[in-house]
Amino acid sequence: MTTDGDFAQHPADSEWHRRLTFGERPDGSWMTQGPAHAYESVVMRPLEPMFVPEKPRHGELDPQNCGSCAPSEHTIWADEHWQVRAGWETGGLPFIGAIAPREHWLLEDAPLEVMAALGPLMQRISEAVKTIPGVARCHFSRWNDGSAHLHLWAFARPAGMMQGRGAVLSYWDGMLPEMSEEMMNEYVGIVAQRLAAGGGEAFPHRAV
Repeated sequence: MTTDGDFAQHPADSEWHRRLTFGERPDGSWMTQGPAHAYESVVMRPLEPMFVPEKPRHGELDPQNCGSCAPSEHTIWADEHWQVRAGWETGGLPFIGAIAPREHWLLEDAPLEVMAALGPLMQRISEAVKTIPGVARCHFSRWNDGSAHLHLWAFARPAGMMQGRGAVLSYWDGMLPEMSEEMMNEYVGIVAQRLAAGGGEAFPHRAV
């Protein structure tokens, strides 16, 4: 049993967990064989013990503390159900966007009309991101380990960047040369205006 303030945890116990040896360093060499060929070598940290219940995510205990629910100057587009945020900091990839419902929903409890609008929106985002000069594809990912508000990520893969294929693309944002703020804003604007052309509003919270 461990405690972190008033939060008590105990070791996770299942048939799957009992197979593991904590404190040993997993072999990460298989990552060098991936289709992206992005790594020459990978050294993993020792496997840490796993405790439950997991600590609450942002907005899990009180949606009033959820950042995705509050208005943000980084909301580049929104409609009745969904919003897209981007441009909070410069990075190496041409575009990274966060896609979230406007209301506080989990994937498991979001209304049908909200989820039904997600597929067409992802299609529109992909098309918009690929209008950025030098972009070949738009990748989508979802983890939701940091926030209890449903959200997905959109990543622009540069044209010809075969080392950015698959799940490794997001890591390249911190390793490629950082864009200027002017370039980032230009690319964010391209996506926002392309989305707004199909409905919704670009930069709904931006001061005039």
